Amino acid sequence: MLRALNREDASVAGAVRRALPAIARAVDAAASALRNGGRLFYVGAGTSGRLAALDAAECPPTFGTSPKKVQAVIAGGRRALTGAVEGAEDSAKNGARDLARRGVSRRDVVAGIAASGETPYVLGAIQYAKRHGAVTIGVTSNRGSTLGRRARIAIVVQTGPEAVTGSTRLKAGTAQKMVLNLLSTAVMARLGRVYDNWMIGVALTNHKLQARGLRILREATGAEASQAAHALRQSGHDLRVALIMLKAGVDAGEARRRLTRARGELRRALGGK
Repeated sequence: MLRALNREDASVAGAVRRALPAIARAVDAAASALRNGGRLFYVGAGTSGRLAALDAAECPPTFGTSPKKVQAVIAGGRRALTGAVEGAEDSAKNGARDLARRGVSRRDVVAGIAASGETPYVLGAIQYAKRHGAVTIGVTSNRGSTLGRRARIAIVVQTGPEAVTGSTRLKAGTAQKMVLNLLSTAVMARLGRVYDNWMIGVALTNHKLQARGLRILREATGAEASQAAHALRQSGHDLRVALIMLKAGVDAGEARRRLTRARGELRRALGGK
């Protein structure tokens, strides 16, 4: 049984690979929106909504972004994160209402996530987003779905029939997790929240992460432990500021000014280095 399930899972990465061009267009749209003061919204129901909430929740600690920048909207609200809220996905009106409450506008990007591409809640949200000028993205496993047709950018990952028929928490859910990981990670890299392969925006909120931050700073700059620790303290434990201090040989104030002038994009602040 496990071999059979694993054999099905093994096909997911290839299906996601074939969708990379569409994911790249979504990255372009989302990076542009966030760079210009907009937000990225994920909208889903059930498994799709919970995977969306997971990806959105991990952006602030991983990349140091505001929780407002990447938000998840799930049918049924917070209760649906830990249990089924029956019928919540059936209301297109509620999908539109929940986006209206967040003030979605033309500055934003809205990604609807639904394996079938036919979930009314998600379709209602996408229609609302389109009417208000937001860029819309559809993540689905169903080619020719309503979501794929209505979204400006359709990310279609054809994962095929599930090992347990209809259980889209399996291959379709795995594909959604992979797509969202790719999307958010690439967007944050484009916004300067990743430096080479280091999480330079990581929030240093506990002892483990503080030790990791010091290690990242030493590896990225070649600084001695004492130099890196001093720069971290002077920067207020902001890794990006500390890295500019060490790379450019400037104080914390000048490093912050360079980062501000570069609109938060680390490589620009470092002169493209």
